[in-house]
Amino acid sequence: MSGREFYIVDVFAEEKYAGNQLAVFTQGHLYSDEEMQKLAKEMNYSETTFIFPQESRGNTFKVRIFTPAREVPFAGHPTLGTAYVILKEFMRTPVPEVILDLKVGKIPVAASYTPAGEVDTLLMKQVEPSFGATVDAMSAAEILSLPLEAIDTRHPVQEVSTGLPFLIVPLKTLEHVRAAKVDMDCFARLWDRLEARAILVFSPETYKPESQLNVRVFVHYYGIPEDPATGSGNGCLAGYLLKHNYFRAPNIDLKVEQGYEIGRPSALRLKGDLEGGRINVYVGGRVIPVAKGNLL
Repeated sequence: MSGREFYIVDVFAEEKYAGNQLAVFTQGHLYSDEEMQKLAKEMNYSETTFIFPQESRGNTFKVRIFTPAREVPFAGHPTLGTAYVILKEFMRTPVPEVILDLKVGKIPVAASYTPAGEVDTLLMKQVEPSFGATVDAMSAAEILSLPLEAIDTRHPVQEVSTGLPFLIVPLKTLEHVRAAKVDMDCFARLWDRLEARAILVFSPETYKPESQLNVRVFVHYYGIPEDPATGSGNGCLAGYLLKHNYFRAPNIDLKVEQGYEIGRPSALRLKGDLEGGRINVYVGGRVIPVAKGNLL
């Protein structure tokens, strides 16, 4: 492994270039904060990650995550994609779990393997969701440039965070999901009482019959208009679904589709349960290697 090696992986992808691409640098200690931020901007993916093997112990690895605009404490698909690189390039032999030491805390990622010993599916347990402010349905409709009747008012519009906060908006139909368009000026008027700078909308109508929910995630604030596959946002969604009894069950095991509206279809698995008053959420999927290289 050379000093300035990096990998490109595709997370939550059912086929190459369909999910959310990620650049992973294996030797983060070689770069200053300014260089890491510049590399994330030049890579121009939603996030770029840096592994610090010298500050890692056993199966726990220190990792930092940067968007093109700023460093973030947690993001879902970078956690899974980086775990894949750690399993393939640092662990070398199959292990059941690696732990990523992120700014938000330590996130365990469980791995399953094919009979040939290749990494198959990764599933991360996220920080227990916390629930913030609610937003009235009319304001949510205005932010999304939708009519009021698009909002499913049986459930609240609410901030949820597992490290990175999202405003979760339940919509009635797939048509409403497809029509959503964020008015950032309208959204910004709520920022004095909201921590969330990203919006997740969802509906129970889907493109594929095997999916249970269709999701879109708008992340203009973080440097791109829309994310094709969002682990952190879907972890927040899992917590939301359990707290508000969306499926009228104390546990969930769902296949969620995202990215279809921008031509980047992805598939995520959400699991969660209520246990002793706690909400446990897990987000998973597959990771496909795309390329590896070295900085000159």
